[in-house]
Amino acid sequence: MLSCCSVRMFLFAMGLLLVILQPSTGQFPRVCANTQSLLRKECCPPWDGDGTPCGERSNRGTCQRILLSQAPLGPQFPFSGVDDREDWPSVFYNRTCRCRGNFMGFNCGECKFGFSGQNCTERRLRTRRNIFQLTISEKDKFLAYLNLAKNIPSKDYVIATGTYAQMNNGSNPMFRNINVYDLFVWMHYYASRDTLLGGSNVWRDIDFAHEAPGFLPWHRAFLLLWEREIQKITGDENFTIPYWDWRDAEDCVICTDEYMGGQHPTNPNLLSPASFFSSWQVICTQSEEYNSQQALCNATSEGPILRNPGNNDKSRTPRLPSSSEVEFCLTLTQYESGSMDKMANYSFRNTLEGFADPHTAISNISQSGLHNALHIYMNGSMSQVQGSANDPIFILHHAFVDSIFERWLRRHRPMLEVYPAANAPIGHNRENYMVPFIPLYRNGEFFISSRELGYDYEYLQEPVCLLMEMYSSACCVKLCVSLQFIGGRGGSLIYVYPV
Repeated sequence: MLSCCSVRMFLFAMGLLLVILQPSTGQFPRVCANTQSLLRKECCPPWDGDGTPCGERSNRGTCQRILLSQAPLGPQFPFSGVDDREDWPSVFYNRTCRCRGNFMGFNCGECKFGFSGQNCTERRLRTRRNIFQLTISEKDKFLAYLNLAKNIPSKDYVIATGTYAQMNNGSNPMFRNINVYDLFVWMHYYASRDTLLGGSNVWRDIDFAHEAPGFLPWHRAFLLLWEREIQKITGDENFTIPYWDWRDAEDCVICTDEYMGGQHPTNPNLLSPASFFSSWQVICTQSEEYNSQQALCNATSEGPILRNPGNNDKSRTPRLPSSSEVEFCLTLTQYESGSMDKMANYSFRNTLEGFADPHTAISNISQSGLHNALHIYMNGSMSQVQGSANDPIFILHHAFVDSIFERWLRRHRPMLEVYPAANAPIGHNRENYMVPFIPLYRNGEFFISSRELGYDYEYLQEPVCLLMEMYSSACCVKLCVSLQFIGGRGGSLIYVYPV
């Protein structure tokens, strides 16, 4: 028979059980990809729940003019008014939904990250897990979800196949349907593509997702939105992205047919035909062709995924990153420094991104460390910035990079003001909206702990210690409650043990 104290401990644990639910998001909302919306420069669709724009009748949000940051930018981009991504998204829309409280989405029909429930008032937390710790059925389900995303059209979003000028300033919309997986490949391309200056002229020193302070927040938002879209198309509200812990790996242990695809038996640059990833077609990999045509990637197929891990230029990337390099990076106290680009010294962001030496934190763009090292090591689709998301290893890799970012946030507990408010490269100031997300998110919104955004990492979880007083049998115990949320199993597990 359980003692009184044991019963109370059990009831306390049961009271902490959470039910996790969550909706979705992406790029150009389909309902706003039309002449009327572009000419009016307004994207304020009705929420299905009450039929009013932004769910205004239900007090979810209102249609408002976008407030753009006026903070000065760094000198890296010396132009103005030549790129649709400047002052995002004002070239396309200057009025969008501004959601209230915990509501989110292009029509305020969803909950902010970290909240769920009909009125978005319930807090929730999911756990991202090491892919090698998944059961066979969990791993196979993840792979099946990837394949589903590659083969199902996005319901809510389309991509732009021309610039605003090529759309005749909105009177000739140029948009195209796309599958869910490729939607995110295209978004990664669009954020990092070159600026088209007319004729055969381009400007390459521009990137709204890399080489500057927004690198880590941008990819954090990207993964959250991708995760949410998978939850939507599968109906699996508990789905989370797994991560690959590549520290000290001697080779690409994830590159097997059981996981992300082995090597082709006769062509080392291709994937094994035993993996269904071998049939995937890549998009947005021919940047020089787009530049010469002054065109955008229109998401037509461009061939199979390429990957030849370990056969890269060893003088640039001799091996995969080590644990000691990660630990050194975490000791850096400055998030950003100096020019706030790939030349920054003693910058945590630049060292983790891989443009600074992971032993000294001094910029060295002839070498590729940490994050960049993994991309270069893969020696294929992953090694080209604009099209790197074509390889599904991208997701596992960036989930682990995000976990290192999370470790730094928890160790140093920076104030929001640590993230630069001004003089960063274009698009990377704290209050700049991230390209090309609609609904809108500012860089600073993701410079917070992952737990505030509703997720944690399995290897970072720490017991939450609570002091409980049991007013019977003089029972007073201190409990450590370790929250373990197991995606895809319909709920959460909680382990309670006395200390």
